Amino acid sequence: MSGPPYVIRGSVSLPEAELMWRFSRSSGPGGQHVNTSDSKAELRFDLAKTEALPPVWKERALERLDGRLAGGVITVSASEHRSQWRNRETAAVRLASLLAEATAPPPRARRKSKIPRGINERRLREKKQRSETKRGRTGRGWT
Repeated sequence: MSGPPYVIRGSVSLPEAELMWRFSRSSGPGGQHVNTSDSKAELRFDLAKTEALPPVWKERALERLDGRLAGGVITVSASEHRSQWRNRETAAVRLASLLAEATAPPPRARRKSKIPRGINERRLREKKQRSETKRGRTGRGWT
């Protein structure tokens, strides 16, 4: 893959040497050309052994992608394009975005906000007033 460095986040990008590629024939329609060309791209990245990611990111990614890993290796494939080169690009971008999502820091904890007393009292007052209005609509006492 002689494309641009696929940035995960910040200055960290996918290491070219650690990417393992495999090509095969894509499924689906395509005429005679599809029978001879290996356009499907499968990209494998050993997440467990890589030194390209900071230890904290690596730990986070291993934990979050646990269901997708096979022996510490993550596999991404692309076969939607007719050319192998475009499928390689797509697979690499997909892997980079997957790792970016998996290594992202957890969101900050939400702090509960205290409802001001005045607002709560006003809500209860309006609720009581509405209740009185509705109770006044009943037919009782109209004899």
